[in-house]
Amino acid sequence: MLRDILVHIPSERPIRPVVDAAVSLAMTHAAHLDAVSIGFEYTNVDLAPDGGAALAALVEIECERALARANATLAVFEAEARNAGISYALQPLPSVSADAAAAVSGLARLHDLTVVLQPEAGRDTFDNTVPQEILFQSGGPVLLIPYTHKGPFEPKHIGIAWDGSRLAARTLHDAMPFLTRAQAITVITVNGTEIPEIPAEVSAAALVAHLARRGLTARIESMSADRADIQPTILSIAADTGIDLIVMGGYGHSRLNERILGGVTRGMFQSMTVPTLMSH
Repeated sequence: MLRDILVHIPSERPIRPVVDAAVSLAMTHAAHLDAVSIGFEYTNVDLAPDGGAALAALVEIECERALARANATLAVFEAEARNAGISYALQPLPSVSADAAAAVSGLARLHDLTVVLQPEAGRDTFDNTVPQEILFQSGGPVLLIPYTHKGPFEPKHIGIAWDGSRLAARTLHDAMPFLTRAQAITVITVNGTEIPEIPAEVSAAALVAHLARRGLTARIESMSADRADIQPTILSIAADTGIDLIVMGGYGHSRLNERILGGVTRGMFQSMTVPTLMSH
């Protein structure tokens, strides 16, 4: 059940896809929607004038500018939220890039779902780094909206990318508010040549039986592909079968303060064509 949703509204990128998706999602689930936007502070302390007073004034000016950028972004969201008649709140955050992701991830921990815009690889913005950090740090499900998305988000056909792993199971449970409303569910299995067979206890057939006990009907779509082709194969199945939400584990690990996504997860971040729900 979704009752408390957080949406991160970028301050440096086009926001319409994530605004439309989040507002429609809140309407569908009668949920409260908190919107947070970060105005990034660009002051370079090393280049600031000498003297404490001058430095303090420079930092204060940049903080005010950052807050203004966040508020300008949230004003667009607020107009849509007010017109939709949903319960909402706004939180502008002036922040340096190093602190921004931790701040938003902290907010996400007390929400049922966080909605973010897919990072855009061709654009070098701080906003692009936030979705990945939320996935790693929030401890909850993250719904990524493609930057090509248009209009409301109304998933009717859901695809579950299933490999029997802990992360796949975690995301499956997090996806129940969507699955219980779906008109069709497809369990997608892609067996790479280097991937061991899924144990019978957590096979696609076992998942279908589990869903049936919850009153949910699902079919299986199984294909074979090399490891490098798993992510494109998932998207191909989604396109061929009309899937409008993919549910999959968010794989990756941290190393020396760097977040490293797994290959399939990284590929989805870069080239998703439909909204994707992930948990880490």
